[in-house]
Amino acid sequence: MDCKLHQKRIASVVCCLLLAIGMQAQSNQEWRDSLNAINQQIARYPYSVNLHLRKAAINLELQQWEFAVDEYKTILRNDEKNLTALFYRAYAYTHLRRYDLAKNDYNDILLVKPTHMEARVGLAYVYQLMGKRNDALDLLNIVVEQHPDSVGGYVARASLETEMKRYDEALYDWEKAKTIDPDNVDYQLSYIDVLIYLGRKDTARRELNKLSSKEINQGALRSFYQRVK
Repeated sequence: MDCKLHQKRIASVVCCLLLAIGMQAQSNQEWRDSLNAINQQIARYPYSVNLHLRKAAINLELQQWEFAVDEYKTILRNDEKNLTALFYRAYAYTHLRRYDLAKNDYNDILLVKPTHMEARVGLAYVYQLMGKRNDALDLLNIVVEQHPDSVGGYVARASLETEMKRYDEALYDWEKAKTIDPDNVDYQLSYIDVLIYLGRKDTARRELNKLSSKEINQGALRSFYQRVK
């Protein structure tokens, strides 16, 4: 598994809060229709924070990062500690590769709420993109300490540790992740992946055999079996 996959896993933890928006999956045109409807409502109620948040959420769905940033700026001008606006603006800044600005927003959230898991994971991801992997790892250590029962912290840290070739530590974290979420095949394959890196092919083969008895895509296991021959 290459480093891009590990980075995508960390990014997925950052994105998890997007599920809290509560919006239905729609086509691109349906999102644009929704955006037009929201714009009409904002014309009538220009100071509605909820409407601006909904508009920005649609901008994010359409990958209109600059427009989303503008909406969050509008909200933050009147409420500089609106954590939702800060979080999603940082998310948009990350996509725009404005890492310093994203870092500032995540830090502002943590000043108000030091246990905000998604903000700290997001900050760790930004540090990783900036090439500061040790700083990112320090942040993920705090996430795991603060949220020992959350799978997200272990997944993010294990992904980074695997990328950094710190396989013993990664093995521990993948094992914790698959214990918390035993039905997640990706976590189990990641655990097996690290076992192979550590040269523990017999253990990796036994874990693969357990997976092969389940109703999963056997093609996904084939490349792993090739590696444990």
